[in-house]
Amino acid sequence: MIHVAIVGFGFMGITHAANVLRNKRLKLQAIVTRHPNDIDERLNAQTGNFSTGDVNLDDLRQVKRYTSLQECLRNETIDIVQLCVHTDLHFTLAMEAMEHGRHVFIEKPMSLVPDEARAMMQKAKEKNVKLMVGHVVRFMPPYVKLKSWIDNKTFGALKFISLTRFTGLPAWGQWKEKQQHFGSSGGALFDLVIHDIDFLFYALGEPEKINAQAYPGTLSMHDYVVAHWHYPEAHAKIEGGNLFHSAFPFQAGYMARFENASVQYASLRPEHIDIVTDEGIEKITAGDAGEGFYDEIDYFATCVEQNVEPTRCLPQSSLRTLELCYAHL
Repeated sequence: MIHVAIVGFGFMGITHAANVLRNKRLKLQAIVTRHPNDIDERLNAQTGNFSTGDVNLDDLRQVKRYTSLQECLRNETIDIVQLCVHTDLHFTLAMEAMEHGRHVFIEKPMSLVPDEARAMMQKAKEKNVKLMVGHVVRFMPPYVKLKSWIDNKTFGALKFISLTRFTGLPAWGQWKEKQQHFGSSGGALFDLVIHDIDFLFYALGEPEKINAQAYPGTLSMHDYVVAHWHYPEAHAKIEGGNLFHSAFPFQAGYMARFENASVQYASLRPEHIDIVTDEGIEKITAGDAGEGFYDEIDYFATCVEQNVEPTRCLPQSSLRTLELCYAHL
């Protein structure tokens, strides 16, 4: 068994706990949270953008709880530390875990400071541990299908792609605190739109040019972003943000025009992907996007188990995604 400690137990911590508990190769050994006695209450609260699975309370009650990572590492046998805290804590906690020889999985973004990301990569190399950032869209079935179609030219060469991602202002957990510290979270650019920036870089590589505009909101100066990426044979557009009121429903998706067909996926009607030609529309099963959270940690566990680098989501790639985010400013 691979023993896992989850640090942070908000929406993402709960999401990862559910998927660790589902995985028969993994054992959720510990949860680190500032408020260990509030776990049951948090499970009953409706938070986050979409459902990613249920957590069994009986299973959770058997998991050790700590208020600091240091105390957890001192008392438990841990192989993987999963960091599900706000971005401003990523660097300190990742460095602490790797200093103790633990493998680290970090929720995106890796950091808001590129030099911190480089230092994390260097620490992982020094300590011979695995480091991976949770760019979950790379693992979500509807996007896995899209990348396969691009790579294999299933419908011919890609000519145009549009990626969108919108939500209301996050108001759960510590997000209300972040509203009092304008800019500290990175805003929609680094917390939300980064998903599509990362996927586009993953699928198409470096653009020749980026034209972008960003507008301020409640959390940062870039809570709405629209960008055009230029490639020799294709054009791409990214648009997203969290400018809307908090109850605004989360929605993400893509439209892509290939030589021989156009494809469309939208999270508001997630069951199917439309394959459109001049003759008509074929609907194919999209798969559950939420399974990406299971697949990414299962993949990282395999890398740890087999002592191989996470080539599907290398930290070098995550650093480049961070740099590309800054290119949108």
